[in-house]
Amino acid sequence: MAAQDWQALTRLTGAAPFEIERVRLTDQDVAIEGHFEVPPLARLTAEDQTFIAAFVRCHGSIKQMEKFFGVSYPTIKNRLNRIGARLPFAEVEAETETDAVRPSTSELLSRLERGEASVKDVLSQLQQPTEGDV
Repeated sequence: MAAQDWQALTRLTGAAPFEIERVRLTDQDVAIEGHFEVPPLARLTAEDQTFIAAFVRCHGSIKQMEKFFGVSYPTIKNRLNRIGARLPFAEVEAETETDAVRPSTSELLSRLERGEASVKDVLSQLQQPTEGDV
């Protein structure tokens, strides 16, 4: 029931900003009034909230997200980037090539198959030492 209520509130407000003025504790006869800011994740659309929940349930595995939603790697990455841009959390520096964890061989082959990487790029990444090899 609470999920339906929150989704209904999300639909009613659309993208318009809003704040909460009254909170009632359901287990007690206590209500608190004031101006409460809505958490950043709650400001997302219901669809984006569902997407983020699925991402967390998949432990951040884009490969699992591809299977679950039936879309491509770039589609998942683009949506994550779009959602991430709406969240005011601490900025994280972009990974450099040397900081990045090497993708799995199957991920590299998938990128090659989709035309997202060249044979030369894939071979280069496969030949790079992993953290344990250094």
